[in-house]
Parts: sequence; C-alpha cells; structure tokens
Amino acid sequence: MAALLLVTACEDPEIEPNMASSDSVARGRTAAQALGCGACHALPGIAWPRGRTGPSLEAFGNQAMIAGRLPNRPDTLARFVRDAPSLVPGTAMPAIAMTDAQAADLAAYLQANHAP
Repeated sequence: MAALLLVTACEDPEIEPNMASSDSVARGRTAAQALGCGACHALPGIAWPRGRTGPSLEAFGNQAMIAGRLPNRPDTLARFVRDAPSLVPGTAMPAIAMTDAQAADLAAYLQANHAP
C-alpha cells in the first residue's frame, strides 16, 4: 500500500485545459514581447530574441509542472511569472514587475503553447 501511494504521489498532475479567451492569449503574447521574456526564453510567435538562458517555452502548455515543482495552473503560473523566487526559492528567474492583468494574460499565452 505504501509503495502504491509513493508511486501515485510521484505522478505528474493532469494538465488542465486552457480556458482563456483568444484575446487574453494575444494580449499575453504582446506582454511577453514587452516584458522581454524572449531575452531568456524561446517563445512561439516571437522571432527575436530567442534566449537560451531559460528553458524553451514553445510547448509550455504540454507541461504538467512549472519549474518542475508547481502544478501548471493559470493562477499559479500568473503568480510565478510575477515573482518566481517567492514560489521557487533559488530559481534563476527574477521577479518581474507587471500588472495582475499582464500576469494572467501571460499565463494564458504560455498555456496555449503546445507542441505540434
């Protein structure tokens, strides 16, 4: 029984469907450009820069976890993109000044990105 619980606890959570509007996703792409996310990350629809310091976010919507530690949910992702160090101490990703609306739209954009 304990082994079953351990295996179950190690499984990735299910990926929640992205319920964001296409307008929110478009605003999130604009926010990603304006906030300079491409300086560290490769992002779909953003040709330059294509940073390599951070992980590629081109198929982020396929990931069940954020930074390998947090469930990939819209509210959690919005908090993470604003202040990653408060959620994952020691992360290389800095806190980034943005509005709540920008964070929500950026989360919608990232979660809409799926591998082909």
